[in-house]
Amino acid sequence: MAVLFLADTLGALDRRREPVEGKLGYMTSRIGRIALITVGVIVLILGGVFAGQGMNLIPGSFMTGSRMWLSIGSVIAVVGIILIVLGLRRSRHGRANK
Repeated sequence: MAVLFLADTLGALDRRREPVEGKLGYMTSRIGRIALITVGVIVLILGGVFAGQGMNLIPGSFMTGSRMWLSIGSVIAVVGIILIVLGLRRSRHGRANK
């Protein structure tokens, strides 16, 4: 009961909001968008570290100087960029209402 009260107080149970679209590209939930951006930034940094080690820019690991980790890091960084872009995109409803 206390959890429902807290969720309602924070606006999580606001029935006036539009439902979240089924497509990931049109996320209307503010918390969901922030989560996508946060995860995207973390994944982008992780991909950058992997790629940096693969390019021999960050020494001290078994990954240093390995082209395999350069490739893996590049792919991970691209995934992070995609997550950030999806999190920054506003829904069509958000554009019309603002």
